[in-house]
Amino acid sequence: MKIEDVRRTAYSMPLTNPAYPVGPYRFFNREYLIITYRTDPAALEKVVPEPLKVTDPIVKYEFIRMPDSTGFGDYTETGQVIPVEFEGRKGGFVHSMYLDDEAPIAGGRELWGFPKKLAKPSFKVESDVLVADLHYGSVLCASGTMGYKYKKADPDAVMASMLAPSWLLKIIPHVDGTARILELVEYYLEEVTIQEAWTGPAALGLFPHAICDVAKLPVLEVLSAVHIKADLTLGLGKVVHDYLKD
Repeated sequence: MKIEDVRRTAYSMPLTNPAYPVGPYRFFNREYLIITYRTDPAALEKVVPEPLKVTDPIVKYEFIRMPDSTGFGDYTETGQVIPVEFEGRKGGFVHSMYLDDEAPIAGGRELWGFPKKLAKPSFKVESDVLVADLHYGSVLCASGTMGYKYKKADPDAVMASMLAPSWLLKIIPHVDGTARILELVEYYLEEVTIQEAWTGPAALGLFPHAICDVAKLPVLEVLSAVHIKADLTLGLGKVVHDYLKD
């Protein structure tokens, strides 16, 4: 293969059989269970990087079911998003993500810098309860429940939360192990259509694990929960801070 061909065709690894196709990436019938809880402010300060600012000792624990997405297929994901502020704008810092599909793990890490790791999340309805959990191997690390379609949520508030900016810490190492790319990336959800949104009573348990460390942001009090079904496009990001230059 000529050098010109390498430059023209390369966008992911492996070169001749990439782990995921070129975007954009559209999601249909994407389903969320988001449980918002109060946590230890000192624990948040240890994991949120400057220039992001923690505004409240709050975490949003998200379980996401994605049955139909272009390029990435059918998978389930879970993780923690921390409400923060950047340059006067409020949004969320994506702190942790665990999922069960190689393509979005590779694409999410390489393109945006999503902190994705391989694990076994699940998301289902059991009688009158929405049940979601996270196993890392055989070990239960997170368990969330919510009353199923208990009460309709405010659609305007839900849409506003989905259209807010999100930030990621993209880290790509050099061949000697030092950081070659170290950037704060901003992205948005686009072309969002909310099919339905519900709220109701919820509970969340996080359990200590050596590698899957969601319990390091402990649950002190569950504040609210929302169950959403939506179609959306995952917008590509932009770099808003380069830690190796600024």
